[in-house]
Amino acid sequence: MGELSPDRAYHLLIDGQLVQAEDDRTFQCEYPATGEKWGAVPSASIGDVNRAVLAAHRAFESGWGRTRPAERAKLLRKLAELLAEDREILGYLQVHENGKLLTEMLPTADRMAEHAHFYAGLAESASGTSSMSNLANMTSYSVREPIGVVAAITPWNSPLALLGWKLFPALAAGNTVVVKPSEVTPLSTLRIGELCLKAGFPEGVVNIVTGDGTTGAALVEHPLVEKIAFTGATSTGLRIAQVAAARNARVTLELGGKSPNIVFDDADMDKAINGVIAGIFTSTGQACISGSRILVQDTIGEDFFKELVRRVEALRIGDPLDPASQVAPLACRPHFSKVTGYFDIAERQGAVPITGGGTPSDPALANGLYVLPTLYSGVENHFRIAQEEVFGPIGAIIRFKDEDDAVRIANDTEFGLASAVWTESVRRAHRMAPRLRAGTVWVNTYRPAEIGRPFGGYKKSGIGREMGPHALDHYTEEKSVYIAH
Repeated sequence: MGELSPDRAYHLLIDGQLVQAEDDRTFQCEYPATGEKWGAVPSASIGDVNRAVLAAHRAFESGWGRTRPAERAKLLRKLAELLAEDREILGYLQVHENGKLLTEMLPTADRMAEHAHFYAGLAESASGTSSMSNLANMTSYSVREPIGVVAAITPWNSPLALLGWKLFPALAAGNTVVVKPSEVTPLSTLRIGELCLKAGFPEGVVNIVTGDGTTGAALVEHPLVEKIAFTGATSTGLRIAQVAAARNARVTLELGGKSPNIVFDDADMDKAINGVIAGIFTSTGQACISGSRILVQDTIGEDFFKELVRRVEALRIGDPLDPASQVAPLACRPHFSKVTGYFDIAERQGAVPITGGGTPSDPALANGLYVLPTLYSGVENHFRIAQEEVFGPIGAIIRFKDEDDAVRIANDTEFGLASAVWTESVRRAHRMAPRLRAGTVWVNTYRPAEIGRPFGGYKKSGIGREMGPHALDHYTEEKSVYIAH
C-alpha cells in the first residue's frame, strides 16, 4: 500500500486542497521501535495557518453554519464509512508515528466511526427549547447555534481518538475546523483529511496544518478562531487558556492526570492485580488516565506484591507490530529522556524499585525507545513520581490505612482526571465515588469509556467535557428569542 510507504510525501489540507507548505519546509516522523524515518510532512508557516483559518471562516460565513443538520449528518456518516474501510491503514500509520501496539491502534478507526455516527444522530436531533412566556403578548424560545472557527489541537499519545472527540461534535454543531496534530504524530491525521475530502465536506470546512509549537501558537493566537479544543500537557493548556482569555475565546481543555488506583483489603486480589497492571502499563503508561499512583491498603500482605511483580515481569516487551507484544516503546526521543530521568529522581527521594527501573537488555530492542515496566515501593505522596505526570510505565506504590486516608492521599494532587477503587463492598464503592475529586471513577475495573458518557477532569486536569451528548453544547452558543404579538 502506497499509503504506508516510509517515503510518502504528505500534504496540508487548506480550503479543500492538498498543498505543500508555502516555504516547502518538511519534517519526518521517527518509528519509535527502530528509529526508521517516515514520511515527508509539511511544516506549516504562520502564513499557512492564516490561510487555513481564513478558509474556515469563509466556509462558515458562506453557509456551512446554516447547513441543514441532516446534510451535516449525512457527511459525518459517509466519513464514518470511510474510516471503517480505512482501519488497517490508520492503524499502521499510528503505530509508525507513536509506536503503540498495533492491537491497540487497529480498533481506533472503528471507535472513530462509532463516534461519527453518534454525533451525526445528535446533529439531526439537536434542538432548543420553547415554553409559555410569563410576559404578556410574547412568545419566547431558545436556539443553539454554532460558534464559528474551531481550533482542534491533538496530542501524540492517541492522535485519532482524541481528534474524533473534537472534530465530530464541532462539525455536527455546524462549526468549521482547523486541526493541528502533534508534530510527533501527523501522518494519521493527514490521512483523515484525505478521507474528509473523499466524504464530500465542502471547501474550508475541515483544514489540517502540521508543524511544531510555532504552528500551534499561530493557530491559538489567530483572532478569527472562536473556540479552542486542546488535549495535551498541562503547562501548554494553561498557556492556551491565557491566550484565549485575552479575547474571550471559548476553550475545552483536557490536560494531565496523576490518577489513584486504590486497592482495599476486601478486593478480589486477582482482578485488582490485573487492574493495576492495565491501569499503568497499557499504552506504555502514555495516557492521561494512567493509574500511576497505586494506593494499597496496609493490611494487604506481601503475597499481593509478589504476584504483582511476577505478572509485570511476564509482560512481553517487543515490536508493536507483533500481536504477541504487550509493552511497546515510548513515542519519541525527548519523551524517552524525560521518562528515564525519573529513575534517578525516584531513587534519590527514597523510592525502592521492586521491578524494572531501567531499559531492556535484549539487543533486539536496542534501537527502540523501550523502557522496562517499573514499580516503586516506599513512596510518599509528596515524592515527585507521585505528584508529577511521568507519562510512562512507572507506577508509585503508596500504602494507606483506611477510607479516609485513601481519600486524603488520592485527592492530594493538582490533578483530577480519573480514579479507581477495588473492593467487594458495594457500600464502600458508593461511599468512595463521591469523595474522589476526579472526572471519572471506576470500581473494580480500569479504563473503559463509552461515547455516551462525558470525559474530563477536575482541577488542573481540564475545563469542560468531551464525549457524551453534552459535548455538543461546548461547540454551540445559546440564543434566546422574544417575539411580541
